[in-house]
Amino acid sequence: MSYKIGIDVGGTFTDFLLTRGDGSSQIYKVLSTPKDPAIATISGIEEMAREQGLSTEAFLKEVSTIVHGTTVTTNATLTYNGARTGLLTTEGVRDALEMRRGIREEQYNNRFQNAQPVVPRYLRLPVRERLDYRGAVVTPLDEGSVSAALETFKAEGVEAIAICFMNSFANADHEKRAARLVREAMPEVFLSVSSEINPAIRFYDRVSTTALNAYVGPVLERYLRSLMRKLDGFAFQGILLIMASNGGVIAPESAMERPAVTLLSGPAGGPVAGLAFSQGQGYQDCITCDMGGTSFDVALVKDGQPLTTTEGCINRLRISLPMLDVVTIGAGGGSIGWIDEGGLLRMGPQSAGADPGPACYGKGGTRPACTDADLVLGYLDPEFFAGGRMKLDVEAARQAIKENIGVPLGLETYEAAAGMYDVINVSMAAAVREIAVNNGYDPRDFPLVTAGGAGPNHACMIALELGIPVILVPRESSIFCAAGMLRSDLKHDLVCTYPTRLDQMDAGTFRQLCEDMRHQGEALLRAEGIGEDRVSLSLTLDLRYVRQYHEVGVSFTWEEAMACDAARFAARFHPQHDALYGYSLEDKGTPVELLNLRLTATGETDKPSLSPQEFAGADPAAARKGARSVYLPNERTFADVVVYDGMQLSYGNRLQGPAIIEQVNTTTFVSPEFDVVVDRLGTYTLYLKEMEREILGRILS
Repeated sequence: MSYKIGIDVGGTFTDFLLTRGDGSSQIYKVLSTPKDPAIATISGIEEMAREQGLSTEAFLKEVSTIVHGTTVTTNATLTYNGARTGLLTTEGVRDALEMRRGIREEQYNNRFQNAQPVVPRYLRLPVRERLDYRGAVVTPLDEGSVSAALETFKAEGVEAIAICFMNSFANADHEKRAARLVREAMPEVFLSVSSEINPAIRFYDRVSTTALNAYVGPVLERYLRSLMRKLDGFAFQGILLIMASNGGVIAPESAMERPAVTLLSGPAGGPVAGLAFSQGQGYQDCITCDMGGTSFDVALVKDGQPLTTTEGCINRLRISLPMLDVVTIGAGGGSIGWIDEGGLLRMGPQSAGADPGPACYGKGGTRPACTDADLVLGYLDPEFFAGGRMKLDVEAARQAIKENIGVPLGLETYEAAAGMYDVINVSMAAAVREIAVNNGYDPRDFPLVTAGGAGPNHACMIALELGIPVILVPRESSIFCAAGMLRSDLKHDLVCTYPTRLDQMDAGTFRQLCEDMRHQGEALLRAEGIGEDRVSLSLTLDLRYVRQYHEVGVSFTWEEAMACDAARFAARFHPQHDALYGYSLEDKGTPVELLNLRLTATGETDKPSLSPQEFAGADPAAARKGARSVYLPNERTFADVVVYDGMQLSYGNRLQGPAIIEQVNTTTFVSPEFDVVVDRLGTYTLYLKEMEREILGRILS
């Protein structure tokens, strides 16, 4: 038997999806171990081995691929626990990390505090050198100033060094010479060079990305080497791949060289999984949302492709690398309810996490969390949480809600729990609205693919808030990102700057720049064992109107790019600009300007199959478990609701809301406004009752 494993390390749970060569799969969850995430990873693998009746070593010999999404770099940045980092930069601009783009995030807040840079000022040291915007030398590199800075770094115990000089995107010579001096004087430090990490225009974006890459480099390297040693100890001979923020996977060596590409890798598998399940019903567009224990992640897929951005942020710090456009808020099963100084009920972003967890976990938590509210409202069965392996304490949940929310607000305990449920649902609906509207789309035009251990309990109320008529809940929703990781391709992104008006673009220069990036991308994929027949290339051009501040990424196939048709480039840009900003200047003849060329080199991987089910008819009676009292939000009352075993539901089964669908690792609350039909892949499709004919025609035909 051959196995593949997808692993997603979250703030509360570490999720695993085990797939077999015959197409079957199995879900596992273990509590995360924040102090050393590798402990939970190995613990989950050991649990899988026991269930297969094998020793861990014998089991891993049968595992061909492990795809691992990690929050190690994310957490290091959020908690400022990265490496002690030094920055070498052009004399006169050492404060760019604090000055940013010169735009205050909250213009009317006189108490606003800027984001704390990951490199303190005394470790941001100036180097005498200067290039102009074309890359011509204005001031030669003073190697003595580099050497003097390195002596300071040695004395301060610096573990990582970032190098970012002005205009090095146009000429990397000074950075290369400085890097050589660093490697000679301090060979043990982690080195991050901007012309290697992000050779694109815009200094703040480049210096921030380079500094972050250095800051998390030693942390990720220690973690991955520790994990690889543990796997080697069990004689693992398969392939280990790391999830990257762009929705692709990369080899561990590539991740250790460019660790910043993993800064938002945790939620990156979600849109990949969402697309697979929505395509099973013929949808090429969807919005995915993943509600775990700590966070709520939302992404949008349009025309079969997850939306990406090169203007991402983590902890308000810029990352100018291609990544999936994911909106993340602090809303999860562990999100704590509290009352602000104005007397308003709030949920999160603070989380009870895995330890001590919500009050109902019985591990010492006393503050009420979202899971406590879900339990008090009847959405969760205290005897069947995690399939019965973890009993929930209903009385502890009630007491925490009563003391911290109910009494201060003068509410009954169930009213306080309902308030907590409403508040977190509104917050999550706002995140879904943001990802759609900010990209020029109406959320009502997309099915909502809902995932995470807590997500399906809240999906109906999010959809009703936004007017979304269809919700898809995959059977693997509780380990959504882990499922997506096993369906991800190897992917590398490259960039170069070529500022020019499209009507003045030199076709020869354009094609040469593209060819140079193509050779780099193909070389990276060859090193990872990808054959030529599995390589695909796409190009994104950063375009804008002349003198405009923001650019729009416009995608083209390799063949379209090589045609070098400037008129075609502009024709695709105008409608995208109109969708994003509400206007186009095409009819005014305003020239369009090219800023950057971005190449994505993709290596196709083998993916686990999705096994369709046999049609089982409409009657779900075989899956009925019983009934229990559940709070109906819009009726503001409790009612007896039928409970179904989700693993016993099959293709064609139909349910009427209100209902509860229970699985080992997640529960779906179907509100009275929705009905349910199960599709060929076992996905629960929740739809507004008035849409029955359309949905049944799509799924059962």
